[in-house]
Amino acid sequence: MGAETRREAGTLDPLSLGGIASERVSPGLADIAHAEPFEPRYELGPYELRTLYRTEAQAKRRKEARPGLWIAVAIYVLFSVSDLLLIPDVAARTIAARFAVGLTALLILEGQLRRRAATGWLDVTCAAAIIFGYVGWLGPAVMSADKESVSYYMVFGTIFMMSANLFFTFRFKISIITSTIILCILYIVNYYMPTTPVYKMVFATFYISCFTFTSYVNWKLNEERYNVFLNALEARIQHKEATERGKALLRLSRTDPLTGLENRRAIDEKLRDYWNDWQKLGAGFVAILIDVDFFKKFNDCYGHQEGDRCLIQVANALSDMIKQYNGSIGRYGGEEFIVLARMEKKDQVADLAEAICRTVENLAIAHELRRDGISIVTASVGAAFTRKQTGAKLEKIIHEADRALYLAKAGGRNCARLFDPTDPQSSDESENLAALLKIAIGQDLVSLVYQPIKDVASGRLEAVEALMRLKMLDGTLVPPSLFIPVAERTGSILELGRWAIRTVCAELLAGDHVRLVSVNVSPIQLKTPGFAASVATILGETGVTGNRLAFEITEGLEMEMHSDILRCISDLKLLGIKIWLDDFGTGFAGLSWLRLIDFDTVKIDRSFLHDCATPNGKAMLQDIIALVRNRGHKILVEGVETEEQMALMREFGIDKVQGFHVGRPVPAANLQAKRAVQRRPFTVLKSA
Repeated sequence: MGAETRREAGTLDPLSLGGIASERVSPGLADIAHAEPFEPRYELGPYELRTLYRTEAQAKRRKEARPGLWIAVAIYVLFSVSDLLLIPDVAARTIAARFAVGLTALLILEGQLRRRAATGWLDVTCAAAIIFGYVGWLGPAVMSADKESVSYYMVFGTIFMMSANLFFTFRFKISIITSTIILCILYIVNYYMPTTPVYKMVFATFYISCFTFTSYVNWKLNEERYNVFLNALEARIQHKEATERGKALLRLSRTDPLTGLENRRAIDEKLRDYWNDWQKLGAGFVAILIDVDFFKKFNDCYGHQEGDRCLIQVANALSDMIKQYNGSIGRYGGEEFIVLARMEKKDQVADLAEAICRTVENLAIAHELRRDGISIVTASVGAAFTRKQTGAKLEKIIHEADRALYLAKAGGRNCARLFDPTDPQSSDESENLAALLKIAIGQDLVSLVYQPIKDVASGRLEAVEALMRLKMLDGTLVPPSLFIPVAERTGSILELGRWAIRTVCAELLAGDHVRLVSVNVSPIQLKTPGFAASVATILGETGVTGNRLAFEITEGLEMEMHSDILRCISDLKLLGIKIWLDDFGTGFAGLSWLRLIDFDTVKIDRSFLHDCATPNGKAMLQDIIALVRNRGHKILVEGVETEEQMALMREFGIDKVQGFHVGRPVPAANLQAKRAVQRRPFTVLKSA
């Protein structure tokens, strides 16, 4: 195989030669966001473009050589009829010459094609076929006795010129050489023909005119082919760049820009593939949700740049580790990641989940301001894997992993939990409650009861606390300890919270049945944008002033001190709403919250009162009371159930108390019925 053939076989991709599209053909993800509109350009010089054009033209000429020569030979042989009519005395020789030249040319061409000869040799064969076909016809023709017919018959020689210039797509140089040889032969024969000088001059002029015209047309055609090539090349460059840009955009749409991991869209597609394989082939897999512990706290304290670096470090470490399990990892949103891996056994899943926790912990990224005694970044992990009871819905395995993650976070974080269908905390009962909460308001399955809060000094009803109750469709009551965590996990607490505030205002405050109602507010509500505005809307619609409401915020692990919560509390206080700290002493953040927020009332958890049976317990309660009192907050003690406990509260100078001894929770109707009608005192004036 010659050098030309090797070029044809190995370098026909115009976009890979000489950097025609340069680096713009494959834009990176970073380039996509700042990409300018495409402007076609060539980065090759004229010589390189011509070379590339000839390389591409070879493929076209090679493809057209066989049908072109076969058609030309067929027409050439068919002209035997004109030989019989015009020069019958030598027709046998011309016809024999036609067949000999035509068959020889076809045999040579077919042999070259079989041997994969270079395109240049195919061109030479076709050009030689034109020349020898002309000589093979003209040689016997001039021997005819009818010289006049021969002289006119020679006009057909111009057909061979046109064949060289117009019929075949030779390179311009080969076309000129071929047509020039034919022109020379015509002149030689014309010169020796026994005709008049005028005839010779006219025919010579005709020959040169045909030569000039066909050569010019051939040149224009070659230039036009070259322009077509340039336009096609430009279109291919644009198409390839558009294709590559589209691929880059697709990668961008499936890639998390911060960590470089797959984003939620890509993971959802992969999850669907895993699920289909499990449904059709029984190939089990695990879905693992990973949440970076106290990441909002990390972001607020160290800054968003450090937060981004933290996520990148966690993503890289987990990505390297997951490769060992042939799994996939993606960023599922915020500080949450998701892992998918094909696994069948529970032990394998547990090992992977624990390995994820240890991988993050081993990074030892400093997180000094945590409140749980750990000073580095850790992760909570929830895992779920396919099993026969998983059901036919794709979303269920993610819900199970999410429930396991919730239990991991509720269990102290920096741990892994595997979904257990036999665990009441994560069983299908929890999912049933989640479904029930979605319809609870519309089906009147949720209601409020109110527990009295009394002023210790005066003994009068100071306020009531609104407590939520939920019943199932059959009327069975669901304890708040079960449905409140589910409501917080699923987000239903947002709608339930708004409903509770609106109901309190409508049932008691709008009718002036009680002076003050306290409502428990979840940290999730305080973190939700627009919560304070929604409360203001409810107050405006019901005509209730904000100072008639108190929001109880539970101290606990979920109550993270970040700017959103502090800003929301500030907005609520601007509305006049009182802010109470609930269950003080049971969580991690009590002292910090007392320092940051001016609470109107602090509720001391019932456990401290019930421990007063011992001297140490009584001393601890006194210390807590002194601590809160020194901060200037009013004190409410909950869990007062006996007269002895009530007497102790009077002894300690407590402001307000709550408990079964004070009053049990009752519906709003009971409070409305007990509201006495206040009469103004009047004096009868006697007439003088």
